[in-house]
Amino acid sequence: MSTAFSFRHFHLNLLMLLLFCSNGLSANDDDVEGHALIDLLRALNDSNNRITDWNIHLVSPCFSWSHVTCRNGNVISLSLASNGFSGTLSPSITKLKFLVSLDLQDNDLSGVLPDYLSSVSSLQNLNLANNRFYGSIPAAWGQLHNLKHLVMRGNHVTGTVPNSLVNITGLKELDLSSNDLTGGIPPQLFSIPTYNFSGTHLACGNGIQQPCISTSSVPVSTRRPKLEVAITGASCGAFLLLLVGAIITYRCNHRHKHDQFFDVEGEVERNISLGQLRRFSWREIQIATDNFSESNIIGHGGFGKVYKGYLLDSTKVAVKRLTDYHNPGGEAAFLREVQLISVAVHRNLLHLIGFCTTSSERILVYPFMQNLSLAYRLRDLKPGEKALDWPTRRRIAFGAAHGLEYLHEHCDPKIIHRDLKAANILLDDNFEPVLGDFGLAKLVDTKLTHITTQVRGTMGHIAPEYLSTGKSSEKTDVFGYGITLLELVTGQRAIDFSRLEEEEDVLLLDHIKKLLREKRLGDIVEGNMKIYDPKEVETILQVALLCTQSSPEERPKMAQVITMLQGVGLAERWAEWEQLEEVRNQQFSLMSRQFMWAEDSTHDQEAIQLSQAR
Repeated sequence: MSTAFSFRHFHLNLLMLLLFCSNGLSANDDDVEGHALIDLLRALNDSNNRITDWNIHLVSPCFSWSHVTCRNGNVISLSLASNGFSGTLSPSITKLKFLVSLDLQDNDLSGVLPDYLSSVSSLQNLNLANNRFYGSIPAAWGQLHNLKHLVMRGNHVTGTVPNSLVNITGLKELDLSSNDLTGGIPPQLFSIPTYNFSGTHLACGNGIQQPCISTSSVPVSTRRPKLEVAITGASCGAFLLLLVGAIITYRCNHRHKHDQFFDVEGEVERNISLGQLRRFSWREIQIATDNFSESNIIGHGGFGKVYKGYLLDSTKVAVKRLTDYHNPGGEAAFLREVQLISVAVHRNLLHLIGFCTTSSERILVYPFMQNLSLAYRLRDLKPGEKALDWPTRRRIAFGAAHGLEYLHEHCDPKIIHRDLKAANILLDDNFEPVLGDFGLAKLVDTKLTHITTQVRGTMGHIAPEYLSTGKSSEKTDVFGYGITLLELVTGQRAIDFSRLEEEEDVLLLDHIKKLLREKRLGDIVEGNMKIYDPKEVETILQVALLCTQSSPEERPKMAQVITMLQGVGLAERWAEWEQLEEVRNQQFSLMSRQFMWAEDSTHDQEAIQLSQAR
């Protein structure tokens, strides 16, 4: 054995070779609406904790936030009535440029009526009834030309009704009742279909020609002749029957045509729906990938190959063709796991578009990530393509941490990734990281009957206890995340045998520890990255080493990782790590000397014995 290698390094490298043989920092600043809603909720003062799912790190507001309605990816409606809010209305409301409806009635909000609402030009419905707003109605509200319903009853509004309101020509409802308004009312407002000025000191009602309440706002009891009601009912019934018959006929014909085009041998009957997931036919997948053309392969790994594809509506997708599906009886388990993956929705997790199953195939369809993977951006750039700058790398570190923390803490049951690495961190158009392949280890392993070990992952990223026992936990993901942080800073692979030529450590983790002991921070950072913050780099390296401790009990949880990336609680844990590392190095040094002495002693004994035998 060469003296250039220490005993520990030789042992680890030998273990890696054996395994090879046996296996064959902040949220997305572009999400303006998400941040605006968080600011809005903070100002509203939700002291009763009625809204608990507004979290900028969990998922886009348009996917799963309660009380929010979206269209084309933009927030258009907030239904926040009767939630016990006791704060104010934040100016951040103006960042919701596409907001059409705002309902805040029946809360305990206060403050001067905000004139900045006039900049929400798309607003059509504004309901602030039964709060404690005060002050005069802003004249600037007359600029809300799209406004159709304005309800202000039951507040402490004072002053007069501004003449500017007549500029809102499409106004259909105006309710200013039960306020402290005084003075006259612009005559044009009496032509609004529904208005209510009662309970005020405005000039209307007794002694004045115009009533305080429009006649259309008072319920009118009318009785139609029984014959008219019967005829209307019969007509509606007949129409509904015809409509139902037409729908059934259309669906039957449509299904017949669809089956004629897509029915192929081995396709499973399309009778299962999993939420918003789309179930593709085998023929659709073949067409999308040009029959799985080799030229369309954009990646491959332990779970199968990934193909670039185009759906019939020209949507660009990534099609993952899973391996290890020789057992035809696994469809039910596959569908259960697909459903589990589909409910894990987070801005930093790759969402599933749909799937396809046949007697021998399992296909998953994902959106195509334009900037491919972190591994590509670190090591496979083509000439002319720019390397990742430091702010982008830092954002990737935070985003990946948030996605992993969501899998561990917010999914029921929790999902363990088991193969976290740069190749499985994909980058969208804005270089926002999304974790791919989460849940696939569990999904695939549930069907394996011909493989003795269930250890899944990539050499260099696999935690020691996972290698030795085959049992994974969220702490195995923490280890993989730590290694990924080292890749992110250095641009290097977790295992690189080319370092042997320079008598360096094969494992990136050991290599980084050595450079840190020698205080060679400049040699750690990737050479292509000329501008970076040394303090931020040091923080990420410290977090990485805390995540990659040999004992899983000593590693932090992902929630703690996120706070440490922000600098909170890092100094204490790092000081403890340094003390433990010093002890470990001393023990290793002693063991190395003992090993070298034993090696020399054995060699001498063998030489003496051979000499005596002669």
